[in-house]
Amino acid sequence: MMEAAQKHYRTCNLCEAMCGLEITHQNQKLISIKGDKAAVLSRGHICPKATALEDLHFDKDRLKTPIKRTKSGWIALSWEDAFDEVAHNLRDIQKKYGQDSVATYQGNPSVHNIGTMLFSSDFIKSIASTQRYSATSVDQLPHHFASLMMFGHYLMFPIPDIDRTDFMLIMGGNPAVSNGSIMTAPDFSNRLKAIQKRGGKVAVVDPRLTETAQIADDYYAVNPGSDALLLLALIQVIFDKHLAQPKHLKTILKGYENLQIITKHYTPERISEAVGLSAKVISDLACQFATSKTAVCYGRVGLSMQAFGGLCQWLVNCLNCITGNLDAIGGALFTLPAIDVVGSAKQTGKTGSFNKRQTRVDKLPEFTGEFPVVALADEILTPGNGQVKALVSIAGNPVLSTPNGTKLEQALESLEFMVAIDIYLNETTKHANIILPPTTGLETSIYDLVFHQFAIKNTVAYAPALFEKEPNQRHDWEIFKALTARLSGKENPLNLEQTLDYLLQFSYYNEPKLSVKELLKHPHGIDFGNLKPQLPDRLFTSDKKIDLTPDLLVADLKRLDKILSVKANKTYPFYLIGRRQLRSNNSWMHNSERLSKGKNRCTLLINSDDAKILKLFNGQKACVSSNVGSLTIEIETTSKIKRGVVSIPHGWGHHRKETKLSIAQKNAGVSLNDLTDTNRIDALTGNADFSGTRVRIEPIN
Repeated sequence: MMEAAQKHYRTCNLCEAMCGLEITHQNQKLISIKGDKAAVLSRGHICPKATALEDLHFDKDRLKTPIKRTKSGWIALSWEDAFDEVAHNLRDIQKKYGQDSVATYQGNPSVHNIGTMLFSSDFIKSIASTQRYSATSVDQLPHHFASLMMFGHYLMFPIPDIDRTDFMLIMGGNPAVSNGSIMTAPDFSNRLKAIQKRGGKVAVVDPRLTETAQIADDYYAVNPGSDALLLLALIQVIFDKHLAQPKHLKTILKGYENLQIITKHYTPERISEAVGLSAKVISDLACQFATSKTAVCYGRVGLSMQAFGGLCQWLVNCLNCITGNLDAIGGALFTLPAIDVVGSAKQTGKTGSFNKRQTRVDKLPEFTGEFPVVALADEILTPGNGQVKALVSIAGNPVLSTPNGTKLEQALESLEFMVAIDIYLNETTKHANIILPPTTGLETSIYDLVFHQFAIKNTVAYAPALFEKEPNQRHDWEIFKALTARLSGKENPLNLEQTLDYLLQFSYYNEPKLSVKELLKHPHGIDFGNLKPQLPDRLFTSDKKIDLTPDLLVADLKRLDKILSVKANKTYPFYLIGRRQLRSNNSWMHNSERLSKGKNRCTLLINSDDAKILKLFNGQKACVSSNVGSLTIEIETTSKIKRGVVSIPHGWGHHRKETKLSIAQKNAGVSLNDLTDTNRIDALTGNADFSGTRVRIEPIN
């Protein structure tokens, strides 16, 4: 019998923006996916990725039941047998080689799935290994580091109050495409334009004239990796011209005078050449920021994925502090979400840690229980006591997303055992012995535990699964529960909704009293209002003050000073940077027909004048080489990138064999990370340094 068409409301889980969706469906078929105009945060906005939820749900390449790799190929495995075999192999390897012989890696999609967020931690604890890695040290570890050092908690991220600011300075971010990253702000482009309509201004600092920069009033083309110097100079000018006004923060800032002394020597004239901007331009920008009624500086991946990521995120916070724009309306504020992960630390005491232990081979510091992912390949490949012999990969494709993917491939091939919890047979999971595929997308409940912590407003939304899972499928939380029980001998009695209910009962908001049942009454979400000032109560520092000059960060300035006299690299004359694309976020999105169609998007952007000198023309193939590898890629000439800088988008490189990604393989592209180097890092935090990759470009005739 034909059922009537129905509407289902949920949040898109394909990026950080938390866009509300209105999905019309009938008889297990999707009729349309539109923006939910009543959604309290996104106001009807969606991007092209949302419609790909249909592609994902019906993807014939998607795995739904466990498979096992054998000499004759992949074979099916029952869930119970798969769970038993995984647990047995992990324990057997630990018995032979020690607890730390098993490593875990969690990819970016982990934070987009509430089941993984709530149940994977117990599973990882049951493995009881210190060898823990995640995508955090690819692009955001410096944010965590600065927050821990300054505010006392590694998740205390100041979020730009974009809807009420008068001046927004965006450094190394492209939120017009990402809709915010560590700043959940759907419909970002229109929010930027709203600043301009109310008489405010937007400025962008980036080596590339990004989609965001094209909206901005002012654009500053800087040299890659020089942002920390620029920030120091902005602060120096503000102090020198007596424009610093900490206002309400005055009594809770520690090291204010020390910061003034430290930055005194970073004048615009001294750092101008290294940054690539004139001293006057730098000085004018500083004055404009400091004299705006309200202002906020936001720095993202371009500032984090470089050799001085920790310094950059520290200095962004300092700039907001000394101008009185931290914890202020129109500046940068802290969130207060319905499930308050940060606030719960007052009971748990878990605020973050640094350098309690170091990696065996490269001596890199841990951060809050994790090691930098750049160390993983060496930990697998280097013999000796403590060598990693087995890996658990959760929702990740580090062969394409972490530095020197070719080296990591070699490492994965050498493992004695690997299990992947993933929905695809991809460039990383093909090395696994067993793949456990969870439900995904429209088959899962959705509650954004992480991104509500980073949103520009305090809202909450929950939606149950649209489609029931098939009898032979398992949710991610069910997989983690089963494995945890086998490894620890302890059974978690709660399911996903019961766990959410438990967490919601401690919510700051109690009108209405929050629960899963209550949230179901509000399919468009509940709006708790704009972000509000919360300091000093929100601080986790022992003295309830913001530390403007943490010793570790101040000491790292000596390393920064060395780039003031760096000579040209004749062997590898170009800087390579990445770029975000609207129809892409993670590598698996390239297996969506509607997100991959059209002209080739995996191209090398190069300045037109540089191309002429190299005798390169648009559409030509060129060889790009670094100290670790080389690749062949199509050239795309443009005036929208700084001379001496080239760009390749991340997440491509689907030419590798023995995967099951039929659509992605048709538009394979090349992997940026076949050129990046695990030895290039932010030495302070251990975060990968992608923006420092030097390359040469040679035409292919």
